Amino acid sequence: MLALALDQWLRRFRRRARPDRRGGVSVKPRSIYILPTKQGILLAVVILLMLVGSINYGSNLGHLMTFLLGGIWLTAILHTWRNLLGLGLQPQQAASVFAGQTADFTLLMINPSALDRFGITLKSQGIRGDSVDIPANGQTRLHLPIPTQVRGELPLPDISLHTRYPLGLFHAWTYARLDLSCLVYPQPAGSGEPPPTPVYTRSDAGDRGVGTDDFVGLRNFRPGDSPRHIDWKAHARERGLLSKQFGGDRTEEVRLDWDLLQERDPEKRLSLLCRFILQAEAREQSYALRIPGQKIESGMGPMHQQRCLSALARFGAGNAATG
Repeated sequence: MLALALDQWLRRFRRRARPDRRGGVSVKPRSIYILPTKQGILLAVVILLMLVGSINYGSNLGHLMTFLLGGIWLTAILHTWRNLLGLGLQPQQAASVFAGQTADFTLLMINPSALDRFGITLKSQGIRGDSVDIPANGQTRLHLPIPTQVRGELPLPDISLHTRYPLGLFHAWTYARLDLSCLVYPQPAGSGEPPPTPVYTRSDAGDRGVGTDDFVGLRNFRPGDSPRHIDWKAHARERGLLSKQFGGDRTEEVRLDWDLLQERDPEKRLSLLCRFILQAEAREQSYALRIPGQKIESGMGPMHQQRCLSALARFGAGNAATG
């Protein structure tokens, strides 16, 4: 507890790269920290001993080697510090995941200078991300994996950029905070079936592609159509991407209702509803969702699934995902 409190207190005094108007950050001179590594300290001790020996024995060659190594040691400070200076970071995206999976935060690193940058490493809370080289006036994407445990909005923690270029004698780093978050869905339950509440709705006409019985024709592909309904033979004949239409006098709708679940634990209820949503999508069934404070009408497809899962992830104020 004392170590945690001390770390939180020290964070208040950290110098961070400040965000710009686009939500990104740029590394400024005063936001870079730099310290010698173990190798740097060892070399400094050797140089000091060489200086003492050269003075004691009046060795010109000793003085030459001492000042040569000392010059290299001092020059390494400049190059290590300059390797971070001016780099920019822009938040990109973080695809939604289920609790227990690893969130992949994607950042864009920009090198606006005419100097190549080498050995830049992204870290956060002890987690090591990508380590990259960036050409002059170039840019590259960095990925930072953050494990998740519970559902909700998972904000990107404070990140840091590190480098030991060129000789590993010094370690330079800078802190940054970016406005980027990942939506973490509830972890699907391992087993269970939705309550038996199917609803059958009659179709006024059997040729609108809303039934499940008979094939009635083809139509142009629409986003969200099941891959199973795509006419791949027509696509192979270069007729374009077409979806099969099915007619019939009824369609099955599954109602996923919070109040119909016997499980009392709210988190377990959300896990069950998450499982039922994935099941309904896999079975190509229309489904409606009702949870306290929100009702989503019947539908199916990737957009509808994302909307329902997002509602489960954000259920209840104050719940946040932590890694």
